[in-house]
Amino acid sequence: MVLATNIRELRTAATDYIETERLKAQLRDLRTKRDPLFLTTDDLEPIFRWKLGNQYGRNKRQRDTNTDSAYQAITQTALSIKEPELAYEAKLRTAVLISLRGVGVPVASAILALTDPEHYCVIDFRGWRAVFDEERRAFDIPAYIRYLGAIRELAEQLGWPVQETDLAVWEYDRRTSGRWTRQNTR
Repeated sequence: MVLATNIRELRTAATDYIETERLKAQLRDLRTKRDPLFLTTDDLEPIFRWKLGNQYGRNKRQRDTNTDSAYQAITQTALSIKEPELAYEAKLRTAVLISLRGVGVPVASAILALTDPEHYCVIDFRGWRAVFDEERRAFDIPAYIRYLGAIRELAEQLGWPVQETDLAVWEYDRRTSGRWTRQNTR
């Protein structure tokens, strides 16, 4: 399992760090303009591209069947959920987001991580492998809650936002797994 000491120097080292910060800034700006916050097709497309990388075309036909009003309603509902127990909040928010066509748990986690980086992270095979030393390619909500809990613990040790901790974990795996190719997604 990755330790805080393994990633301390990797906070800003990920290849997509600058793009990640740009997206987070755009979404922070939207939060000041939209109360309650919702996302449109135009807001979500860059998130899909960021998360899916070279696999952006996967499920695109399904995503394209979502209407802008569906995106707005579903994201507003998900992002408005506030619960004192963060794991329960994450479960509810993720369940709402995956009701969108073509949006699975990994993409839902990306939406949450970029809109609420203090509390959420992105689940993918790299992070899972680094944290649990297991290979896994498919993720459901219970797996996300487990991963999110582990990343939150690391974030607390480091004093970092959850999303930045996760990005450092992702970069750690990219550097140490020996299996990185440009085709790998975020």
